[in-house]
Amino acid sequence: MSERPSFRARLVGRIADLDVAAWQAAAQAGEDAGYNPFVDHRFLKALEDSGAVGPGTGWTPAHLALEDPEGATVGFAPCYLKSHSQGEYVFDHAFADAYERAGGRYYPKLQVSAPFTPATGPRLLAAPGQDREAVQSGLAAALRALTRQIGASSAHVTFISEAEQALLVDQGFLARTDQQFHWRNEGYGSYDDFLSALASRKRKQLKRERREASADGIVIRHLTGSDLREEHWDAFFAFYLDTASRKWGRPYLNRGFFSLIGETMSERILLVLAERAGKPIAGALNFIGGDALYGRYWGAIEEHPFLHFEVCYHQAIDAAIALKLPRVEAGAQGEHKLARGYRPVTTYSAHAFADPGLARAVKDYLARERRYVAEAHDALETATPYRRTPAASEEGA
Repeated sequence: MSERPSFRARLVGRIADLDVAAWQAAAQAGEDAGYNPFVDHRFLKALEDSGAVGPGTGWTPAHLALEDPEGATVGFAPCYLKSHSQGEYVFDHAFADAYERAGGRYYPKLQVSAPFTPATGPRLLAAPGQDREAVQSGLAAALRALTRQIGASSAHVTFISEAEQALLVDQGFLARTDQQFHWRNEGYGSYDDFLSALASRKRKQLKRERREASADGIVIRHLTGSDLREEHWDAFFAFYLDTASRKWGRPYLNRGFFSLIGETMSERILLVLAERAGKPIAGALNFIGGDALYGRYWGAIEEHPFLHFEVCYHQAIDAAIALKLPRVEAGAQGEHKLARGYRPVTTYSAHAFADPGLARAVKDYLARERRYVAEAHDALETATPYRRTPAASEEGA
């Protein structure tokens, strides 16, 4: 059995100080990774350059770079030193509260993630040509060691694949699961093809939703690439602020962030705009991945029946079919997505704690939580609108 290579890890305070080409190559090097927009150097740099993360935000960039004995960088992880638990979507507030009541100090902690983005993707990035598992194991071991060295309570790696979770568990992390709702493209040629897979009553319901959403003279537009202009970002930011004020109390992102991604990533963005009388009234921001369309933000300045479902979910399905993408990931939570053809999907994260007592308590909790998530998944799958009898047996379709 060959020995694992030795690595040296360092934390880097700005992604701009890491080689762009090396990062991009590592981010897309996984055999099954495909292109993921949220580990794209451009996305993470836009967060930093706009000030959405950095001083005063509680998200201090501390990206992990792994070097081999010759000093060559062989791996990366998008990492942040956190002073709170907002904007993560894998909630550990209960762990923090319990630990601090017991006299511990939960913050700072290390967070390996795409900030404000509950979308599964690679987090332990190995350079092409490297022993991928060895580099990922080296990154995992470095995270645990750095947690102790810098006095952090814990390290959290969120929205990862099941395979990355298994590797992290082998390195002493604790496994956690949760649930989202994704739409699967079963080779549909059109939205009507998708509807044909649904039970008759559900099919009629979605057709009615779409008709009513387009009432009042509402027109839907898809904007991407050079079609995206600052006026569109102005309109969308107003929508985003409305949603942010109701969901989080304050927005995580600022106006500058949207301009930056519009400049650098426009070919990977799909902005769905709803207009009435020529005026934008609602919109949903999607990112185009290699194997998924990612729905990220939605907002509106006018209320219309079913407009949210149309702009966020039905239009995303239309776009995924047109782009021949295998799935739509529509963000966190939302059992209302089930009725629109989205299915329950398990999501994965991994967590390591410096204090053995805290680790034991969390381990017990997570074992019970995983059982609950598995049971809920099975129950929710029965609530999907898909046919369970042959189409020929249906009447009135």
